[in-house]
Amino acid sequence: MRREEMADLTVFLAVAEARSFTRAAAKLGLSQSALSQIVRRLEERLGMRLLTRTTRSVAPTEAGERLIDTLAPALDQLDASLAALSELGGKPTGTIRITSVEHATKTVLWPVLKNFLVQYPAVKAVITSDYGLVDIVAERYDAGVRMGEHVDKDMIAVRIAPDFRAAIVGSPAYFKNHPIPKTPQELVAHQCINLSLSASRGHYVWHFIKKERELKVRVDGAVAFNSISMLKDAALSGFGVAYLPEDEVQICIQEGSLVRVLDDWCPLFPGYHLYYPSRRQQAPAFALFVEALRHKVTQK
Repeated sequence: MRREEMADLTVFLAVAEARSFTRAAAKLGLSQSALSQIVRRLEERLGMRLLTRTTRSVAPTEAGERLIDTLAPALDQLDASLAALSELGGKPTGTIRITSVEHATKTVLWPVLKNFLVQYPAVKAVITSDYGLVDIVAERYDAGVRMGEHVDKDMIAVRIAPDFRAAIVGSPAYFKNHPIPKTPQELVAHQCINLSLSASRGHYVWHFIKKERELKVRVDGAVAFNSISMLKDAALSGFGVAYLPEDEVQICIQEGSLVRVLDDWCPLFPGYHLYYPSRRQQAPAFALFVEALRHKVTQK
């Protein structure tokens, strides 16, 4: 393959992944018109349309999707091989891309990552918080972080955090005007602050366990967020009851700014796991980061 053909394929992949010539142009440092000409040249050479363009969006055609499925893993493999070559100089390089949930990013990934990046200054990291079940292969992430029960069986999973409990909380001002719930079912009569997972998956269903009895309750309220820090803020502001990781609200409970309810119904969740495809060759920088996460777990 000639060098210019490889460059054209890289541009096409950038546009297809960004779903925008504007965003891809900013990422690549080229003009939109230049990108448009490159993609058109590639389509003419292949004799088929690869992208469907409208005034508002860009999306791959069926042929474009097939090319992405072939091209993305090949480029990932090339990136990993180049990163491995850089290791010969003794300095890990490259970018680590991980999709996580906000709580895991804050409590597990960042405490390790901030020291890791100081130790390996040539490494970069992109951490995306997302409560949807992201396809890490299709979205070209190196790994994802989720609770153990949500990790697919065909992935390599590495435990990076201990189990943790949930806490149901509301402000004293809220409970001044609303009765304290005695059972999870009573929450349906309360204003509850929902965690939004994604447009397709809706809101997180609240999970409870007591003496081997398990309940799942769909709650409703005036607001929903895809950020646990916003759930906490809304609860502190008196907008209702929130379902949060215990460590996020422990200080607020101790200080009295939040009131904990249904404590005996709050379950213990399986700890966070880092997961990644078994068939993909991992870049040396990513392998070192995995070991740093393992080390933190073993030191606890």
